[in-house]
Amino acid sequence: MKLEFKNDILDIDYIDKGEGEVIVLLQGWGTTASIYNCIIDMLTCKYRVIAPDFPGFGRSTEPSFSYSTEDYSDFVLAFLEKLGVNEASFIGHSHGGRVLIELLSRKELPIKPDKVVLMDSAGIVNKKKLSKRIRIRTYKILKKIVLIPPVKAMFPDALPALRKKFGSADYASSSEMLQKSMVKLVNTDYRDRLHLIKYPTLLIWGDKDDATPIENAHLMEKEIPDSGLVVINGGGHFSYLTDLALTKNVLHSFFNI
Repeated sequence: MKLEFKNDILDIDYIDKGEGEVIVLLQGWGTTASIYNCIIDMLTCKYRVIAPDFPGFGRSTEPSFSYSTEDYSDFVLAFLEKLGVNEASFIGHSHGGRVLIELLSRKELPIKPDKVVLMDSAGIVNKKKLSKRIRIRTYKILKKIVLIPPVKAMFPDALPALRKKFGSADYASSSEMLQKSMVKLVNTDYRDRLHLIKYPTLLIWGDKDDATPIENAHLMEKEIPDSGLVVINGGGHFSYLTDLALTKNVLHSFFNI
């Protein structure tokens, strides 16, 4: 699909399977829509499931500027408008969940949301452990040093090497433009907007998730008015893969399949 979005002409790759009411599935960072095929196949017996690759992921065009969460939300609206979708339920994993929190907590929307599923969702900034704070401080000090003009001239590859050494795996594997987006995203906390989500919300979470800890799920369950939490024992950040049978059962129950 060719999509004009904020002065970019994007070529967006997406999955569109099934018939019926629409469910939109939004991916986690660094993934492609295709890794959620097992989820999609659970739902297409009754629903039309649409899963885009965000700009810069999979075979979708990389954007010309770094996106904030608001930009990703605006992209979702533009994408659905291009497809003529004005009513949908939503599923978001990790980064996709963060986008949904921002989007669905807005006061006005051009689409009508129905139900929401947040799986191991991002969107809450947790207090960093001491070791993490030391690591960040060390990186900032070294970054200042390698950006001193004489040092930069002598060691032009020092900054990329530092980013690779001190950044997360997601950060290290991302392009420079997406890295700039990550800096915006990971420092944005939406806990104060959770209460604005007025749609029935299912939370699916792994109790061993070390990327978006289980306490985030409990906070979301407390703050989102009409929400319920299903914990997958032993599940990590891709908790749905740990127990596909349980995931299927709760999704079928939630979506009345």
